[in-house]
Amino acid sequence: MPIRPATPATRLSRRGFLAAGAAAATVLPLAACSSPIAAGLAGSALSPETLVFWNLFGGGDGARMQTMEAGYAKQHGGSSSLQATTFAWGNPYYSKLTLATVGNKPPDVAISHLTRAKPLWDGDLLDPITSDDLASVGLSASDFNQKAWAAQKTDGKNVAIPLDTHPFVLFYNVDICQKAGLLDGDGKLKDLSGMDAFESALAAVSKVTGGGALNVANVSETATPWRFFWTLYNQINGATPFLSDGGAKLTVNEDAYNEVTSRTQKWVKQGWLNKGLDYATAQTLMFTGKVGFFMQGEWEISTAQSVKGLKFGMAPVPQLYDKPATQADSHTFVLPRKDRTPEQRKQAMLFIKQMLEQSMTWAEGGHVPAYMPTFDSTAYKKLTPQSNYAAAAETAVFDDAAWYGGSGSTFENTVGAQLALVQQGTSPATALKAIKDQLSTYLNTPSPL
Repeated sequence: MPIRPATPATRLSRRGFLAAGAAAATVLPLAACSSPIAAGLAGSALSPETLVFWNLFGGGDGARMQTMEAGYAKQHGGSSSLQATTFAWGNPYYSKLTLATVGNKPPDVAISHLTRAKPLWDGDLLDPITSDDLASVGLSASDFNQKAWAAQKTDGKNVAIPLDTHPFVLFYNVDICQKAGLLDGDGKLKDLSGMDAFESALAAVSKVTGGGALNVANVSETATPWRFFWTLYNQINGATPFLSDGGAKLTVNEDAYNEVTSRTQKWVKQGWLNKGLDYATAQTLMFTGKVGFFMQGEWEISTAQSVKGLKFGMAPVPQLYDKPATQADSHTFVLPRKDRTPEQRKQAMLFIKQMLEQSMTWAEGGHVPAYMPTFDSTAYKKLTPQSNYAAAAETAVFDDAAWYGGSGSTFENTVGAQLALVQQGTSPATALKAIKDQLSTYLNTPSPL
């Protein structure tokens, strides 16, 4: 296995501190336990044939992942072949994965958002995945969505294997949009590309509802305002990275920022966009016909499908500015850094391959398959409305690499909170100043990994 250059002494001391902290905080309390967490963090004895897998999936995603895990176990002699553990989503999960790895007790395979895999790599917490690794189980780079595959490459290495792309999308109420004259002959949403066309659609829907047209959650919610902003911002020519140099510089294009935030406030003043709604209420109002549009991650398909009598559709967020762009992330498989025999490495890769082969199960929950044999299959093309927004995977824009960035991160919470306030009426200039002030500590702090 190739060895990366030695890290600076400061990083080694940090890593040593983390390792010691991991041992003190997790090994002793869990040493007498036989739970999956104890086995993963504290090193309880496991059969050599047992593969340890960590993930962060709850709800519908969690249920589908368990189905896929059972599919793997069935092929390998039963439940003793796999020890799967689910941790709390976001920073708690990544903290546990980091502590376990620096403590030399990581899982064999773990799930990571693509936007969180890069910082893990930069912290020397992941093993690279070579072409030989892929070939050992019949995989190659061409088997994956090339947008996600290119995004995971870091320092010329493959650091993650994409399972999906999960884009920000447009949900629409079929009955409302039908009354507004926005459906084509096949009952699908007409092309709403261009600001004029989209604003005309908002006006038409508002006339039908007698009120709002589009909901974007922004109360007690930071991820959605960020996804909404990042989608529209990246559709503007000249939009620069929000962060550069691994999170050391704030490089947002302020003209593009002002255009998107001003447009947001215009829609609120027109009564087209909600001023303040929490996540559940924002979607419920679309599901019950109070508004025609709702923007959210495609995973809310499961919620929409559970609403009795609801007729809804899904489409990529329209191109409103100069070019198509869609905020997205990918769930990926990663190999946490550890000593592996060739047999153990092959076992980890075989697990990943056999999970990818069950991508149709995963796609049913809304995520766009990154595994091209599934994406190109007749079965997926017939899966609607999931395949109706599959093109959004080709216009995906991932969050900028930063040790404090990515899905469920400090960056997302900080910036998203201010963008939520803009939607509620705070001036864009005030929000941007707050963003700069609140991020300054992170901009000037080296990665602790």
